[in-house]
This record gives sequence, structure tokens and C-alpha cells, in this order.
Amino acid sequence: IQPNFDFAELNNMCWTLSAPKRISNKNLLISDKDTFKLWCIFNFLSEDKYPLHIVTEELEYFLRKLLAAMGCSWNEGRFEDYKMRLSANKHHMNAWELIELIGLGHFTKGINPQTVSMGISEVYQELVLDVIKQGYMMKKGHKRKNWTERWFKLHLNYISYYVSEDLIEQKGCITLDRNCCVESLPDKDGRKNLFIIKCVEKSFEISASDKKTKQEWIQAIQDCIVRIRQGLSSSHRESRQKRRELRNRMKAEQEMMENRMKRLQLANESKQAQLEAMKNLHEASFRGDLEEQRRLQTQAELLERYRQDLEQEKMARMQMEEQVVEKSSEVEQYFQRMQELEDMYRQLKQALEDERQAKEDEEVLRKLQARLLQEEASKRLELEQIHLQQQEVLSQSQKEKVELEKEKAEKERALQAAQEQLENLKRQRQGAQEEYMAITKKLERASNKTKTWTHKVSKHEGLLRIVQPGNKKPCKMTNWGEAAFTETELNQMEKIWQENKNRSLDGQ
Repeated sequence: IQPNFDFAELNNMCWTLSAPKRISNKNLLISDKDTFKLWCIFNFLSEDKYPLHIVTEELEYFLRKLLAAMGCSWNEGRFEDYKMRLSANKHHMNAWELIELIGLGHFTKGINPQTVSMGISEVYQELVLDVIKQGYMMKKGHKRKNWTERWFKLHLNYISYYVSEDLIEQKGCITLDRNCCVESLPDKDGRKNLFIIKCVEKSFEISASDKKTKQEWIQAIQDCIVRIRQGLSSSHRESRQKRRELRNRMKAEQEMMENRMKRLQLANESKQAQLEAMKNLHEASFRGDLEEQRRLQTQAELLERYRQDLEQEKMARMQMEEQVVEKSSEVEQYFQRMQELEDMYRQLKQALEDERQAKEDEEVLRKLQARLLQEEASKRLELEQIHLQQQEVLSQSQKEKVELEKEKAEKERALQAAQEQLENLKRQRQGAQEEYMAITKKLERASNKTKTWTHKVSKHEGLLRIVQPGNKKPCKMTNWGEAAFTETELNQMEKIWQENKNRSLDGQ
């Protein structure tokens, strides 16, 4: 296998070949993707011999991590009952039995399927994809020097970062080697909790959400660099190898103890046979002579020596039993330490979850504060624009006020001139009225005189009549009297008077 071998493609091909005939008729409560992830986890935890199987210790390890990822507590009694049922048939299970165990909800009954899927994905990323740590942080750009939030995923040999946690758009990758280092930076440019990853080609400045998250990332990256320098694998792979070595060592010791017990049992049986033979010889010695008695004495000494050997073998057997008890206590202490480590890991996961929730709350408050500041800035800009408009309106009002005052003064002057002209017209009208009254009186006197003379003429001359002009149209009455002007002259004067009147009104 080459270093750049694609294990994901191999897993997909093997799963496509083997899965349909195994799980097509199973009514599982999990999706096909989660089933594939369980199959990959089984391949990681199974023993290195064919046919592949997973032992009860690794099954317990996987179930503990799965329940911890889902936020559920571990039920020791329930697993012990299942382990006893499993031990009645065999001490291990294959991949399809593990998928059926999780898919039918034997240990996840009553849990939301989405929560089960999230727990399987988290364990899959940690064990199969070697995701050591992941989370949101701010990264400084290399060209524009701006800070952008990215989703970081830490592996043993590299750090990949994406636009968001859906992992759709990858923005870059930081390759880790033995020449890399990570250091803490002081706060600057309004950024806190800074640290830098120095590589051979370039460096990366990153800002964490708080001091604890910053220290955890620095410690995790430093641990990866140390493992790369020492040529070690990831922590969970090394833990898996240690568990296998411990199981193999305990199995070898157990086989050794069983072989020694078998040898002791065979030696004991041979000694018992020898004792029976010696008893027969002892019974025969009583029927013999002195030579028989001496031989009996010799046989008694041999018997004593054999008894001493039996006592020694008994003591050795007791020592072996004590050693077995000590090994059993060591195994119990080991499992107790493993349980304590699992509890500590679960508490750590809970603390990390609390921190993530606190980070989300802080991010919501930060966005709300930014939105309020933006609204305040926009309001301030609107107020400044309104103030400028008011200033412009006030200045324009001042100018209009000055123009209105000038226009008012001009109108007052025009009004005064119009009033003077009106007074003149009134005086002219009064003069014309007086002249009209005088002319009327003159006409009345002339008419009276004409009537008097006509009466006298008709009285004195009889048939003589005065020739009078014919009938006329109704006369026009003006300020200068009756029929003072012709129709054309009167229309012309009326038109001039109307133009003067309109001109005075336009001036006002």
C-alpha cells in the first residue's frame, strides 16, 4: 500500500460488494450512511485475523464512546447481562451482528434517531477519520490581512479549515511536520487569545474564542507535532494497539498458567500412581523377610521423599494461585482505571459541550451588538443628513425671507402708487360727475326752454310745427354726459382704461 492510498474508496467498494446480501432484509432503525460508518468502525476495532470479529472488551469500549457522544449514561448491569448471553455462545461477534445490535436499538432504545446518527458520526470521525479536535476559530488572511471565521479540523499530520461545519467548501490546509511549531501570541489589533502555527513555508495566525479553547488547541497541535517527531500514530490508534497487546499478554499468561496447571496435574497423577505402587510393595514387604523389610524401609524413605516433593509442588501450586489472584486484581484495577478514564473523558466532553454552548450564546450576543451598532450608525448618519438639510432649508429660508421683504417693500410701494392713482381717479370721477350734473342741469334748462318756445310757437302760429330730428338709438351715458363720444371712441377709451387697470393689478 502506497502512502497516498485512498482507504475511503476501498471501504466504499468493499461495502458495495458485501452489504446488499447482508442487510437488505433487515428492518434497521438507522440510515445506510450510519450503517456504513458502523461497518468502518468495526473494521478499525476488530482483531487482526480472518474472519474478522470484535471481542467483548472492544465492544464495551465502542458502546461507552457511543453513549458518551449521545450524552447518555453507561448502564453496567445491562451490558453485563448482554455479555453473559454473548459468552454463552461465543466471546466475539462479526460486523453484521454489531450492525444489527445498534440498528435494532438494543442499547439505544428510546433515544432520538437523529441523536444516534450524530453519536455514530462523532465516533466515526474520531476513530476512522482520525479527527483529533474540531471547532470554530478566527483566521488571519495572508493577502488582505482580514479576520475570517473558519471551521477547523485537526488530524495527526494536517489541519484543514472550511467555511462552515457542513464541510462543503474547504478553504485551505495546514500541513504539520517535525519542523512545525505552535506558540502563543499577545493580544493585538483588538484580537484576543491569539496563537501562531509556524511552518516551513509560511505561518498562520489564529484567534480562539477564549483562553481555555486556545490552550486546548495549542496542546493538541503540540502533541501531534511531538508524535510526528517520534514517529507515533494517533492517540486512539496507539490506545487500540496497547489494548490488543494487553489482551495478547494476558492471553499468553493465561495459556502459560493453564499449561503449568496441566503439567502439575499430570505430575500429581504420576505421583499418585507411584504411591499406589509403593503401597502394594509395602503390603508385600510384610510377607517378606528382612531383606524385604530393608527394601520396605528404602521404599518408606522414597515415599517420604515423594511426599516432600508433593508438598513442594503443593506450595508451588499455591504460589501460582496467588500469582493468578494478583493478576486478576491487576486486571480489575486496569478495568477500574479504564472506567475512571472513560468517566473523565465523558466529563471533559460535557465541559466542551458547555463551552461550545457558551460560545454560541456569546456569538449570538456579539452579532446582536454588531447589528445594534450598525443601526445606531445608520440612525446617526440619517440625523446628520437631516441636520444638513435643515441647515440648507434655514439658509434658503433666510434668503427667501430677504427676497420676500424686498418683494413686500416693492409691493407696498406699488400699492401706495396704486392708491395715489386711485385717489386721482376718484378726484377725476368727482370732477366728471360735477361736470355731468352741470351739463344735466343745462340740458334740463335747454329742454324747458325748448318746450316753452314750442308751446308758444304752437299757440301763436297754430298749424306751424317745428321740424325735429328722427328717433335715435339709446344714448350712451359717460362721465362727460349723454352722447359725448361715439361708439368707436368709447370702445377705444374703455380698452385703454382696462389695460391700465390690468397693469396696476400685475404690479400689486
